[in-house]
Amino acid sequence: MTVRPARPRRALAALLIAAVVPLAACAGKPPTAAGSGSASGSAPAGSAVALKRIEVTVAHGTASGDTGRVKVATGTPVALVVTSDTADEVHVHGYDIESELTAGTPKTLHFTADVPGVFEVELHNAGVVLLRLQVG
Repeated sequence: MTVRPARPRRALAALLIAAVVPLAACAGKPPTAAGSGSASGSAPAGSAVALKRIEVTVAHGTASGDTGRVKVATGTPVALVVTSDTADEVHVHGYDIESELTAGTPKTLHFTADVPGVFEVELHNAGVVLLRLQVG
């Protein structure tokens, strides 16, 4: 997977998060998978934030699965799984995460939803908006 941070500031933030998240997991329960497509609630005090798995499939230019506006709490670890019937590039706007897709092969992008706002996730070449990630 090719993840290219567009700004050095984002890369530094990602490094800081990568250093802190494993420490937080040691203190509580390990992250678990959350239901797809629904808002992730606040974690009880002393427990790790649950992983938010978002799955989208694109066939004949139409996205299905966890589409529309997908809400996640700030600080939630995300596993975005995208499968397309054509080769393309998936881009998570606002986080400047991009990754090449191979036709028919699921691609998982892992990141922490730590920037509040609403961000489009799209296929670049096809110009298809897969979902709008609402963080906060």
